[in-house]
Amino acid sequence: MEGIADFLDSLIGGVDLTFYSLAVGGLFWGFVILRPWDPKVAYTNKLLEKSVHLTFVGAYTLVITQVAKIILKIWLMTATLDRWPFPAFANTVQFQAGLVRAFFGVALAVYIHKRLRHDFRSKQCWENAILLALPMIISGAWLVHGASRLEDRGILMMFTVFHQVSAAVWIGSVFQLLNVWRLKKQGRINEELWPALLWRFSPMGIVAVLALLVSGIPIALHYIDSWNGFIGTGYGNLLLVKILMLFIALGFAAMNRRAVHDYFLTSNSHDINRRVPYYIEAELLILITLLFTAASLASQPPAIDIPHLTATWQEVLNTFAPRIPRITSPSHEDLLAGEAGRVAIVGQVPSEAATAWSDYNHNVSGIFLTVMSVFAMLSYYRRFHWAKYWPIGFVLLGIFLFFRSDAETWPLGPIGFWESTFNNGEVLQHRIATLLVFMLGVMEMKARLTQDPDSKLPYVFPVLAAFGGLMLLAHSHVGFQPKTAFLIQVGHTLMGLFALILACGRWLELKLDSPGKDIAGFISVFALFQIGIILMFYREPLY
Repeated sequence: MEGIADFLDSLIGGVDLTFYSLAVGGLFWGFVILRPWDPKVAYTNKLLEKSVHLTFVGAYTLVITQVAKIILKIWLMTATLDRWPFPAFANTVQFQAGLVRAFFGVALAVYIHKRLRHDFRSKQCWENAILLALPMIISGAWLVHGASRLEDRGILMMFTVFHQVSAAVWIGSVFQLLNVWRLKKQGRINEELWPALLWRFSPMGIVAVLALLVSGIPIALHYIDSWNGFIGTGYGNLLLVKILMLFIALGFAAMNRRAVHDYFLTSNSHDINRRVPYYIEAELLILITLLFTAASLASQPPAIDIPHLTATWQEVLNTFAPRIPRITSPSHEDLLAGEAGRVAIVGQVPSEAATAWSDYNHNVSGIFLTVMSVFAMLSYYRRFHWAKYWPIGFVLLGIFLFFRSDAETWPLGPIGFWESTFNNGEVLQHRIATLLVFMLGVMEMKARLTQDPDSKLPYVFPVLAAFGGLMLLAHSHVGFQPKTAFLIQVGHTLMGLFALILACGRWLELKLDSPGKDIAGFISVFALFQIGIILMFYREPLY
């Protein structure tokens, strides 16, 4: 129950931050970039209507996710305590701040729907909407890590809110840019607006990124007090993944800025119309995943609080050390004999069979993926035409995982399918991942065999791969001790990052022209190869 609640909390937290960005970023976009009351600019009503609609959707859905988070906590406490948690829960900061945020979210959504949507050229209406958003933004300060600290509480809450707003301005504006591109393709706006708004957004994007760094660095330095804390804890590990994703997103942003700059110098519109929109799509995919990682980070204990549970850098490196993969498995009877020790709450002592079972599963999965990635590389050469069937490997891997992932449950173990799926967060995540892997193979195989040039099937693979990466970044092992959980988590988060690169590479391979599509395709396959290598050398750190 606790595992499912943590997993759902991370997912809802990511959704919450995404719609927060859509709402807050949309207001900044309208007030700073569009400035529709300015008589010097000429926007169509359709552009302004769509921009306001996106902002409204963000505010409205933010309310739903905020209420869902409160309901989730009530459900968890009722199940854990075996009684109704009120009135005690009503006195907590989490409950009160959550309700306040939902209330002001409703006020903002209603105002946008009733006034701004009908009077979107009024400066007064935009100012009123921002004033209504301010208490919603500020109330979020009581929902972050800083609110529970005994020292530097106020400054940490302030920096975190500033950090969230900076991210929202960047990500919300990227949503708006894609909206502009869609309207341009439909012929509903003047074509010159596309490069003009890209150029106008550039300085605000730079300011947002700088604000993101200025607010994020003090928070990181406060919660992580040593290099070991950065390298050897779940908090530090997720922060490192966030930084890597930030650099990738900034790489796309830099390419966009250069393309727009070149357009105004040469008037050559090739890059700005054939590459920039797809770079922005990939950038948005990374930024959304970054938000889900940030939500997962919020559920981790800060490194400064668990110095006695921090792994050394040698232990972290040992997790990725090359070794001979295990290709023999213990029997199912030997595994079940040691399950009592592995799942014990007190005196947890996993058996050697449990460790060997897990190592075998990971290593064989790694062999599957490594071989598939080699076939995928060969498929780019005509003489190896048969290698295009490499996605079948995903189907076989899905079947393998279905039987092997959770041996204590159906079909091999005594615990029923539904009972295990909905009473254990880790099993639920494994089941989703197994289905995802199977569907990846089926859909990608159909996509490669279809004769329809307009088929949307090829896009299913990058979407599912991105979702798989997101799942890995939200992966939970709450049943273990923090240090052991971290040594398992560190491999999962790195694979989640490579899954995201795999998704972006494949997406750009489908969208770009040469040579960009070939480069993106190779990067995508190389990311799959890296995931295979990590799994092939994986060792369960239970001893």
